[in-house]
Amino acid sequence: MKAALLQLTSSDDPAENLATVEGMIAKAADQGAGFICTPEVTNCVSMDRAHQQRVLRHQADDQTLCGLQEAAKRHGTWLSIGSLALKGGADGRFVNRSFLIAPDGGIAACYDKIHMFDVSVSAEEVYAESSGYAPGGRAIVADAGFAKVGLTVCYDVRFPHLYRTLAKSGADIILVPSAFSPVTGAAHWEPLLRARAIETGCYVLAAAQTGTHIATSGKARQTYGNSLAISPWGEVLASGGTACGITFVDLDVREVSKARTRIPALTHDRDFTGPENEQPDR
Repeated sequence: MKAALLQLTSSDDPAENLATVEGMIAKAADQGAGFICTPEVTNCVSMDRAHQQRVLRHQADDQTLCGLQEAAKRHGTWLSIGSLALKGGADGRFVNRSFLIAPDGGIAACYDKIHMFDVSVSAEEVYAESSGYAPGGRAIVADAGFAKVGLTVCYDVRFPHLYRTLAKSGADIILVPSAFSPVTGAAHWEPLLRARAIETGCYVLAAAQTGTHIATSGKARQTYGNSLAISPWGEVLASGGTACGITFVDLDVREVSKARTRIPALTHDRDFTGPENEQPDR
């Protein structure tokens, strides 16, 4: 299977972003990709909650989702919509929802990002994702025919127990669509992705947002880029650099079983106790 990772600099205009992604899907399909992956918040990158309230839609009314389902059907490809920002979360918050779309345009699976990016990278770079987005609570593995696919989003990558659970539930490929911070991306992006692949023996495919994102209101956001495809042995197979574009990689699911045969760590779990919080006798 040839996969394609789309690297985008999405704006805060969903209609504009949809047109861009549709064109890139067509190019990727024309070059033989049977599995196409987009990054996190494909439809709208914005740090302005009021703007998001104006432009975001519920899933049933979202034109990006509808348009990309039609694109998958038109080109006969599997499509991972890395995530869409949508209305419909708990307490009036949005959801950060990933979709796996089948070649007939149907939704094969969807996943709401579990771990919220609430961090202070620096005094100038502060994120409070949970103030606007409701977290999910269910891990997802979907059968795409050519492979079983585990769905995660961005900050999830820092929580290895989720990836181990997906692998032990049958995932051959784990997706990590992202809009990573430039600071944390430079320090942690590649090591985290390689670690998740090594620990699980899975392919890890991480389509990313990149560059400076145009904002009609609020602060413009910057993201790290460097979309990566990692082998089940932890090797970097392909990298997207920092420019918008399409990165191709050939996948062979037999490599998953080879890696897991060499290092069968998924079968070596042992129960343990402690550590206790008791203070030792003095």
